[in-house]
Amino acid sequence: MGRAARLTCGIVFCLSLTVPAAHRFQACLPDDVKATDIVSVQAARPGTAAGEAKRITVEQKLMALKARCKKGKLVDDSGKEIRFYRLVGCWGNPPADYQEILARQTEEIEKLKKQYTVIEMTCNPDGGQRH
Repeated sequence: MGRAARLTCGIVFCLSLTVPAAHRFQACLPDDVKATDIVSVQAARPGTAAGEAKRITVEQKLMALKARCKKGKLVDDSGKEIRFYRLVGCWGNPPADYQEILARQTEEIEKLKKQYTVIEMTCNPDGGQRH
């Protein structure tokens, strides 16, 4: 490969490193999922203020999975397609059949996990999960 071609490849590679992850994933995210959506919340460490819980965003989760956009689909570092699943269960007063709803959700997630890497997204927009 010629010197100019190597230089061009190097420049393109360096520029690709500066593209924010949110933009790298945006083309492959489902319409109802944004890079800034909360996936989960890690509880605050003992001795810290309750508001210091760590919120994990879609972007952070995708980075942890070393995800990339391949042929219009999100895939993890092993090439397995990534799917998002919004959890249910954030009820103030749960419906009478809440146990069946949660059992069905568990079955759906397990079925998806056989074929995809599943990112389970909290049902609470503030980040926590309640039942």
